[in-house]
Amino acid sequence: MISKPVPTPKAELSHYDKSGRVRMVDVTAKPPTSRTAVAHAFVRMMPSTVASLRKLENPKGNPLEIARIAGIAAAKRTSDLIPLCHPLALTHVDVQAKLCQNGIEITSEATATGPTGVEMEALVGASVAALTIYDMCKALERGMQITQLHLVKKSGGRSGMYVRQGTAAGKRGRQ
Repeated sequence: MISKPVPTPKAELSHYDKSGRVRMVDVTAKPPTSRTAVAHAFVRMMPSTVASLRKLENPKGNPLEIARIAGIAAAKRTSDLIPLCHPLALTHVDVQAKLCQNGIEITSEATATGPTGVEMEALVGASVAALTIYDMCKALERGMQITQLHLVKKSGGRSGMYVRQGTAAGKRGRQ
């Protein structure tokens, strides 16, 4: 027997008031909960660029480590970059940059206890780490592409758990 999806209430954009004016969402009445989000990005590059990175031949330093630090610093400053984001006291941020055959895979994780989620912090961390890789490697290749920026999963808050389908996290979540 095939089950039908349960209908959900119609979602609305939260950053607008009833008259259509842009606003910061009021989270005053929301209880603080533990929240975590994981985001992903990929920097696609030529095999010759990947080979140079494997040898760590970069006068600016190790691009993967510098990208990690840049991503962590950026996640902490998300509300300075995204106008309607709440400033959050993050309790943990981690950014990983892994060399692959055709580029660099970036994973960013942010955690906080508070009344609003940390999805934007994880996404900003992954984005800035990817941009940093580009900056560090542009002397070798200007045609790199930053792709696959997306939220992998998030937990906490009223909406609970979200896991992106088609990702390793989504496959683990269905087992």
